[in-house]
Amino acid sequence: MRSDDTLGTADLGQLYRTHHSWLHGWLSRRVGCRENAADLAQDTFVRLLKSRQLNPLREPRAYLSSIARGLMIDQFRRSELERAYVESVKLLPEQEVPSAESRLLILDALERIDRMLDLLKPRVRQAFLLAQLDGLTCAQIAQTLGISRATVERDLAKALHHCYRLRYVDA
Repeated sequence: MRSDDTLGTADLGQLYRTHHSWLHGWLSRRVGCRENAADLAQDTFVRLLKSRQLNPLREPRAYLSSIARGLMIDQFRRSELERAYVESVKLLPEQEVPSAESRLLILDALERIDRMLDLLKPRVRQAFLLAQLDGLTCAQIAQTLGISRATVERDLAKALHHCYRLRYVDA
């Protein structure tokens, strides 16, 4: 390994040759599909290549399986979002069904919103969803959650700040 704390091309190649088949087998047992496991294994090494870190590689299999586990979770969440989207689109009249291009944009937005919501503390997320989806006022949310109105207002401000970052800063 190189001394500047980055993973060199030769090092990554060696890591790939040494652990790829193990990782593919590990993923195959978990996802039940060799093709999907092959994609996830590739994505794991791509993620590793992008991270360019040396320190966590003292235990390469643990590190690779950790990356792969996160990718499996992302894939599962994406498929659940797609399933929910397809179910909701079935309820629309045919002329209102979004195009394939719109579908991809909508799913991407839903995935980003899901990731943003997952970053929020549970109470903040619950207050935000009560306000946005159920249309409750701050007083109603406070009563529902058994907290003060000021706490609800702070929680909503935190959630809206995350939304702002998602839309304007991290876009």
